[in-house]
Amino acid sequence: MPRVSEEHLERRRQQILDAAQLCFARKGFHETSMQDVFTESGMSAGAVYRYFASKDQIIWALVARTLGPLRELLANKIRAEQPPTPAEVVRMLTGEIVARSGPDGPLRLAPQVWALAMVQPDAAAIPVRESIAGMRELWVEYATRMRELGWVPADADVDALAKTLIGLLPGFILQHLLLDDVTPEDFARGVDVMLPGPRP
Repeated sequence: MPRVSEEHLERRRQQILDAAQLCFARKGFHETSMQDVFTESGMSAGAVYRYFASKDQIIWALVARTLGPLRELLANKIRAEQPPTPAEVVRMLTGEIVARSGPDGPLRLAPQVWALAMVQPDAAAIPVRESIAGMRELWVEYATRMRELGWVPADADVDALAKTLIGLLPGFILQHLLLDDVTPEDFARGVDVMLPGPRP
């Protein structure tokens, strides 16, 4: 019985996050009120506040829910016995970004989240910083594997390489959302020029 109760609570929590995501994607963080979330979720104020004390808490929960699967996907790929080439990794991640950034998609919120984290107290922005740091650690792991496999020079600075590679993703997100003229294949070809990986 307790397990059923926990599952019910989690479903309600996800219901709130789904509703908030729709509101934020349509109106932006600042223009969305908690009343909008209550209405969209079909839940009372008391029910919503049982799970989240504020709009900011909902935002940070959405960050974790959105970036968690991307981190897991990247981790699984780069830890494979034969890791994908840099172009393949970038094609995969940017493809996921496109899939998750439709009209109501969670990654449409990314630029708003970054801006909010810049002006929030450090404690409030911790989820964003931790998510970005976690992704960068995976890029360091991948860069280290590339060096071990001889895909980059033996003296390559893997920390610098990781910081550069992770920087590609915000650039893709902004171009995709604002210009809508960039594709995963564009980025894959560009990365293949810079980091060709193994050749036959």
